[in-house]
Amino acid sequence: MTLDLFAGIAVADHAAALVWYECFFGGPPTYVVSDTEALWEVTEHGSVVVELRPDRAGHAFHTLFVTDFDERVAAIGERGLQPTRQETYDNGVRKVIYHDPEGNEISYGGAPEGA
Repeated sequence: MTLDLFAGIAVADHAAALVWYECFFGGPPTYVVSDTEALWEVTEHGSVVVELRPDRAGHAFHTLFVTDFDERVAAIGERGLQPTRQETYDNGVRKVIYHDPEGNEISYGGAPEGA
């Protein structure tokens, strides 16, 4: 079985969101679906979709678990975005949480340092 996941993020200011998510993901969308929808492929079968939906804006929360956690967080910082919160769980798993200008939460999680 193959499963494709499209994680949606609703925004009220689509143009501003595109700028922020281009900075977050390190480049333009993989696909511009329409004037109100853009998609970044983040894995072979997973995408993050940013869509103009003002009535639902600011309520998304997604975590992407990656193997290149430290490098990814450093690269995002070099592009000018800093996490709003960082967590380390009892098992050593780390998580950095970012909030876009509308309050949507997108996070990266990673294995314990040195694992």
